Amino acid sequence: MAKHPDEERLELLQGTLDMLILRTLQWGPQHGHGIGRAIRAQSDDLLKVETGSLYPALHRLVKRGWLKWEWDVSEANQRAKYYRLTAAGKAQLSRERDRWSQLVDAIGRVMNPAPANKE
Repeated sequence: MAKHPDEERLELLQGTLDMLILRTLQWGPQHGHGIGRAIRAQSDDLLKVETGSLYPALHRLVKRGWLKWEWDVSEANQRAKYYRLTAAGKAQLSRERDRWSQLVDAIGRVMNPAPANKE
């Protein structure tokens, strides 16, 4: 029996969404729906960011000074908030990348421990 596509999607670790939003906006300003769509596309449909998670995260990042927003017209000719990275957001993305690399390395060591030395 085939798995339902939603069953194959991965849940995001807490804090990872912020990093993914910052990374997505590194390519240029985008509205909220476009950010979610980009994350989904870049992950080959494995990551789907729910509206109830995305917009609170965007508001949190604006409050921290990592994003700014302005009204513009979307490709669907609708008024939308477009978010962009600030200088502080770019610096935060760099810190998040470093922490992500450390986390991946640490998990890798737990999942694939080095063989014990036999003396």
